Order: sequence, then C-alpha cells, then structure tokens
Amino acid sequence: MAGTPTPEAAAARLCELSADARAAVLLDAAGAPIGCHGVTKSRSGDLAQLARALFETVDRAHRDMPGGPPEQAEVQVDGGTVYASRTPRWTLAVVARRNALSSLMLMDLRAVLAELEGGQPIRRATPAAERVASDEADAQAAAGESPVPELGVE
Repeated sequence: MAGTPTPEAAAARLCELSADARAAVLLDAAGAPIGCHGVTKSRSGDLAQLARALFETVDRAHRDMPGGPPEQAEVQVDGGTVYASRTPRWTLAVVARRNALSSLMLMDLRAVLAELEGGQPIRRATPAAERVASDEADAQAAAGESPVPELGVE
C-alpha cells in the first residue's frame, strides 16, 4: 500500500509494516470500528470492543494524574501483547506476538496514525543496487565510512 492509507485500510497498513502484528483495528473518535485486519468480520466487533475497553480502563486509572490521559498503552496477555495509540480523531490497536519490540510497535502505531492525520507517508527502505567492486575498493570505502577514518588506513 503506497501513499496515505484510507481509514478503512489503516489496520491492514499497520499489519503490513510489522511482521509481529497479528490483528489490528481502527476506531473513530466515537469508538466505532472503521477498519479491521487479521480477524474475521464476525470477530471484528469483539476486537473493537476490547480496544475501547482498554482506553476506558486506562483513562479511569489516570484520571487524577497530571498530564492528561495517556496517548498509548501496552498490555501483556497470555498469548501476546496488545498495543494501542490514539489521537483526538482515531484509536488504533494491535494484537502482536509476545516477543514484539514495544518501541517498534508503538512507533508503527504512531506512524500510521500520523499518515491518517495527513502527515508524511511512511518511507519504506529499498535495497541499494548491487555494484561490482574489488575487495580493495570495498576496504577503502569501509575505511572512509569509519567514524575514525585513520583507523582503516595503514
């Protein structure tokens, strides 16, 4: 999926970005499910309800804390981890494998939400074209890339 995703495709976009994502759901500001990926249509309502309940619980727990309600949450469950992030317009939640890296999952959530808000599209890395070079040229190039170039020179 290239460019800015539609709200209906945002959950699929998130799962495309992360190999650890199993299922995702996007809710609008009213808590209505807009898009879902990784679960059957009959189960999408269950996932949406769980995402709403997650932030309702987080908001109750943080109501007396300064700084306002948290924008993201992480919950460990028996079979994996649930990550969720929200903006004033959207809530995006994902069920991920247990070994998923929290910082990467939360970064992917924020990136997809930023795309929905009209921010920069997510850049995907592409492999550099292979070049034919001698071993000596590769050693010289590696020495030039060193933070201390003189260490690569004899």
